[in-house]
Amino acid sequence: MTSHRDAPLGVFDSGLGGLTVVRALRKRCPAEDIVYLGDTARVPYGTRSPETVVRYALGCARVLIGRGVKAIVVACNTVSAVAIDMLRVELDLPVLGVILPGARAAVAASRGATIGVLGTAGTIASGAYPRAVASLSTRTEVAGQAAPLLVSLAEEGWVEGEVPRLVARRYLEPLIGAGARSIVLGCTHFPLLRAAIEAETASLAGGPLPIVDSASATAEEVASFLAERGLATSRSAPGGLSLLVTDLPKSFATVAARFLGQPVVADGAAVPTHVGAALPTQVGAAVPIQVGEDAGGRFSSSSAQGVDVEQIDL
Repeated sequence: MTSHRDAPLGVFDSGLGGLTVVRALRKRCPAEDIVYLGDTARVPYGTRSPETVVRYALGCARVLIGRGVKAIVVACNTVSAVAIDMLRVELDLPVLGVILPGARAAVAASRGATIGVLGTAGTIASGAYPRAVASLSTRTEVAGQAAPLLVSLAEEGWVEGEVPRLVARRYLEPLIGAGARSIVLGCTHFPLLRAAIEAETASLAGGPLPIVDSASATAEEVASFLAERGLATSRSAPGGLSLLVTDLPKSFATVAARFLGQPVVADGAAVPTHVGAALPTQVGAAVPIQVGEDAGGRFSSSSAQGVDVEQIDL
């Protein structure tokens, strides 16, 4: 029988962007089993009302609880911004979000200067990052900027070249103009565009500024939380990853590989991660995929592990 500490971590997001958090968790906590739920049928959450986001989030969390998870990581900035308190009230297990870890890392990086936050419309409108920063430092101001086109670019794999740089520049200009001296990637999609964001930030600011990835910051806090609560797994072997989705579009494997940062293999065929690649899959079918990355960040077939993809209804 599996002990509670050896139960899986549950992670959910409105779509597949939260796989950037899974990627960070698998590097920081490699022995932990992870069950990921992407609500791909109802993405995006960033334009929904707070009441709708809360309802969707509770549904996702209860699915993960039904899978026996020991804690839930909310990998969605929008849900972390508007629903995290309700989840903690309603659920009888630990719930961790991405806002506070990102804010904590940003405060450390900014050293009192204004923090700029790129996020979805819902995250920015919620004021969650200013509140989180204020709880950590009363001297630090926050400037927020909704950046919806960056979400679309990340999902399309359009992360290099003139277009993403021009779009990033458009959203960064008001932040740098407001005096921001660090930039928080306040959406799980944005790490894919980090190179463009870094380049345009440096150009606008006259030199490089700290770019805070809330996914990496969240993975660090999850690792510390598990250790402090005695919930870290007792296993030493690499943990497994199970993927649950509410819709299985043809582009699933390509997009999943893009966000995981690892090649995806479905039905024995490798799926490339460049723009325009798509995988014909049968909706409703379980699709076995494989991912693998060695310690140096290079892909390795010998280190690949099987991952089950299951479409569910909420």
